[in-house]
Amino acid sequence: MNMDLALQIGMLLVGFAMLVKGADWFVEGTAGIAEKFHIPQLVIGLTIVAMGTSAPEAAVSITAGLEGNAGITVGNIVGSNILNILIILGITAVITRVAIRQSTLRYEIPYMLIITLVLLYMGYTGGTINWIEGIVLWVLFILYLGYLFRMAKRGKVDLENEEIEDHNIWGLLLYGVIGGVLIVWGSNVAVKGATEIAETFGLSQRFIGLTIVALGTSLPELFTSVTAAIKGKADIAIGNIVGSNIFNILFVIGTTSLITPVVFESKFVIDTLIAVGAGILLWLAVIRHKELRKVWGVIFLLAYCGYFIYLIQ
Repeated sequence: MNMDLALQIGMLLVGFAMLVKGADWFVEGTAGIAEKFHIPQLVIGLTIVAMGTSAPEAAVSITAGLEGNAGITVGNIVGSNILNILIILGITAVITRVAIRQSTLRYEIPYMLIITLVLLYMGYTGGTINWIEGIVLWVLFILYLGYLFRMAKRGKVDLENEEIEDHNIWGLLLYGVIGGVLIVWGSNVAVKGATEIAETFGLSQRFIGLTIVALGTSLPELFTSVTAAIKGKADIAIGNIVGSNIFNILFVIGTTSLITPVVFESKFVIDTLIAVGAGILLWLAVIRHKELRKVWGVIFLLAYCGYFIYLIQ
């Protein structure tokens, strides 16, 4: 391994580490400040914490979009959504059976499929997702937030409220600012490292975005789901992953397209269809027994292996 390649890989790993830690500190700081101002935990959980977990994807996609790296922008989101279902839920299901909530089965998985098809339509018909379509995605996002608020008030949504340490307001502000800086800086470092690795090996930005970058920005979901499975608390894993996928399309692509047009390469049509297929596979896996079993976990992992083979051909 030459020094340039080692430096590029090092940049990528450092960028991912900054993204993950930055998102954690940003959530802790901003959620703590919100709590100091007596904003209800319900609102904090459904907005700051939920969006904070999508911060790595958002930062990388916006940075890549501004730098003209369209393959990484769309690849990161579509690749993350495929990986979230086939790899993260696949590994989780191999460890333990994963129950699914009725609301996730009846409403959230279908909604995820619908908005993925909306993304496909936008990208396929125009070749670019512009600011007008970004507004449409944000309207769908607000509708989804409204649904979450309604479900949470009924007690049917497990909120990922974090235990906030009792810092003073300035300490919390410092956490939030440092976290935000790490997210922005980390996204720049990660995108630069990924782009240079792609150039070194003659790989497309689409491939890098769909695989390496997607894995890096999905690390929080991977750690959370696997840790929960090991601790015997995997019952909310499916809902969290489906929610993350919805946030990725509506919040991340929607926000990115409001800032800069998002180029949707023709090759992403197949990848987005595979994301739809992964969602349908998840629905089929849980429709009968209302849980994700080990055999389906193995099928998911094999399906991703097949997808990866398709990508490298």
